Amino acid sequence: MYDDYNDQYDTYDDYGPSDLHASQYDRSSYREVPDVVRKFLIYFRNCINEGMIFEIQNLYENSFPKLSEQFFDKTSWPDENAVAHIVENDQAFLILYKELYYRHIYARMQGPTLEQRLGSFYNYCDLFNYILNAETPVQLELPDQWLWELIDEFVYQFQSFTQYRANHSNKTAEEIEGLNTHNKVWDVLCVLNVLHYLVDKSKIKSQLEVYASGGDPDSVAGVFGRHSLYKMLGYFSLVGLLRLHSLLGDYYQAIKVLENVELYKKSAYSHVPGCQISTAYYVGFAYMMMRRYADAIRTFSGILLYIQRTKQLFAARSYQNDQINKQTEQMYHLLAICLVLHPQCIDEGLQQALRERNYHEKMYKMQYGDMAEFESCFLYACPKFLSLTPPGPDTPGEDYVKEAIRHQTRVFKDEVLQQKMLPTIRSYLKLYTTLPLSKLATFMCSSRPDESWELENEVHELTIHLLCFKHKMKNIVWTKGASGLEGKFQSGSELDFYIDHDMIHIADTKVAHRYGDFFIRKILKFEELNRKLHHIKI
Repeated sequence: MYDDYNDQYDTYDDYGPSDLHASQYDRSSYREVPDVVRKFLIYFRNCINEGMIFEIQNLYENSFPKLSEQFFDKTSWPDENAVAHIVENDQAFLILYKELYYRHIYARMQGPTLEQRLGSFYNYCDLFNYILNAETPVQLELPDQWLWELIDEFVYQFQSFTQYRANHSNKTAEEIEGLNTHNKVWDVLCVLNVLHYLVDKSKIKSQLEVYASGGDPDSVAGVFGRHSLYKMLGYFSLVGLLRLHSLLGDYYQAIKVLENVELYKKSAYSHVPGCQISTAYYVGFAYMMMRRYADAIRTFSGILLYIQRTKQLFAARSYQNDQINKQTEQMYHLLAICLVLHPQCIDEGLQQALRERNYHEKMYKMQYGDMAEFESCFLYACPKFLSLTPPGPDTPGEDYVKEAIRHQTRVFKDEVLQQKMLPTIRSYLKLYTTLPLSKLATFMCSSRPDESWELENEVHELTIHLLCFKHKMKNIVWTKGASGLEGKFQSGSELDFYIDHDMIHIADTKVAHRYGDFFIRKILKFEELNRKLHHIKI
């Protein structure tokens, strides 16, 4: 039977643009589905029904994008009514097909309509009801990549609808009335309930806890949690909750939902690259906003090194790869911000990447208190925050989309302003082992000679800044074996000091470079360059 399907499916490669080109189709002409698409849908449905997981993965990751590119680059796939008879009205398959159908609209077309947004929401309701309301695990196997992207897309479409609803400036009275009529669609409580229900159904938290201690997760998984579909949907839902709480500005809860996830250890649950990268982005951002800079730097450094080693995986054009590449750039921006606020040594490969991407100029400006540069980097790198309060019906023409982003930016800038003088103070303290307060105050004021100042007042202000230095450089830092929220207070500064009467005593706490490792790396790099040059000459 498999060979029959495979023979039928292989024929679709023979159909080129000259046979049935996408330009022959518009949204009203889906009565006639291209023969190659018809064969694909039949084979896709049969593979899903027979649980042929590797073939499903190939069809999902390669064939569906290829057909989308060839036939439906700027239009939607045939709707449910056009394909139902082709797949013998298989309701389970049609729900999965519509998930891909709406996702394609979001990714490729110029903004989904209200009707399409509602249709996608109701289809997700059908899908999750089918999975969660069954008395026994449904007989459905899907690739982990699909399951991750399903949850990721579910949260993304909620985010998109919330932003769409918050902007009344480009909507007619009829559209606003339609939004008010469907005010329960894409409701945050509904989205949270679905994700938590998937987590509870799979018992994934208990599984992760047992897995971390070296036990057998299946011993606590229950009948549903042993099934791969429920197990992985539960795990990906935890990451979905991380993202959702981050979008709402609740960073404590964002980290708390991952309390049983080993953030700095690769596991059997974190093998989907998109999930790993998204997890690191939101965890690192939450740590940064909680002023846990050392943990943020560790998180960003680990995942950016992973991306450097596997960058060829994300070269192909796809929505997910585009998202991964964008998140990579965002994390470099966030890493630069954290290194300015909390200087520390990072991997040489990352330092080289920061130099090659011209982040050093941005970091230089931020070190000298350029608030515009801080704001620019933050706005580029932050998530698109959401406000759950839609505009009232009496505020036509208002756009509230950016209100939540402006609020979070103010919170971030307030924190930066408190630390604005610290890089300058640090640069002076590095030069001395002892330094009178009055002398440092004079140094600090020398940059503004035209302003009137009194030494006594400046010494008082400087003392406040030095106390701020002490406070800001001491963070909670994650320790091995702890959950994401736990850790110990540690000083992250490369120097320490204390004030005795009017004298500052400074001690350099910076760990000496491991020069042997440094020179070995340089020698190996030099030998590699020699081999390349030799090969070119030959």
